[in-house]
Amino acid sequence: MQSKLIVALDVDSKEKAAALVDQLADITDVFKVGLQLFTAAGPDIVKRIMDKGAKVFLDLKLHDIPNTVAKAVESGQKMGVLSMTLHVAGGREMLLAAAAVQPRPQLWGVTVLTSLNDDNLKQIGYRNPVKDQVSIFAKMAKDNQLDGIICSPREIILARPLVGDTFTIVTPGVRVKKSSDDQKRTMSAAEAVKSGADFIVVGRPVLEAADVRAAVLAILKDIGER
Repeated sequence: MQSKLIVALDVDSKEKAAALVDQLADITDVFKVGLQLFTAAGPDIVKRIMDKGAKVFLDLKLHDIPNTVAKAVESGQKMGVLSMTLHVAGGREMLLAAAAVQPRPQLWGVTVLTSLNDDNLKQIGYRNPVKDQVSIFAKMAKDNQLDGIICSPREIILARPLVGDTFTIVTPGVRVKKSSDDQKRTMSAAEAVKSGADFIVVGRPVLEAADVRAAVLAILKDIGER
């Protein structure tokens, strides 16, 4: 059974990421490669992870003209990644162009970043509060042929009725304990899974742990997978 845990390799070098994968690939099977690591290490780190028998969630949050995003999805497919992200705010034509790529990775639409709150949305011109904007984007993602969405754990209960039980909900902003970092809409791993998350993305609680393997095992136990 595929784990609900995705470990975020938010590090700045191929060597650091590879060391983490070497420690963890036998207990968890999906790793996130985001902007920081992909900029530093490129497709090589994707291949390294897959060579260990693990899957890659390529989290580049694509947001560009439809043709450019579709070509990026094609590149992701050639690399063999499990999934990719794109901003739902890119609009209907962009979403449909990405979804039309066949075969392709799973496409997960970013709704509202977990670093944003209602005041932040107002500053960039959105009239809706976070919960309403997440709902709008969740329905857009579903209606325009994506496979899932990214939202904070706090919005799962709002999004699930709009997208149905078979649509994937992925939640970053998962914490082991209360945090004062830049994630503003967080929840514990167990709470997120209980709320209906299909995947939880955990970075800092693992990367900042004295023993990363023990930290992952504790999270797996917390969500009932150990």
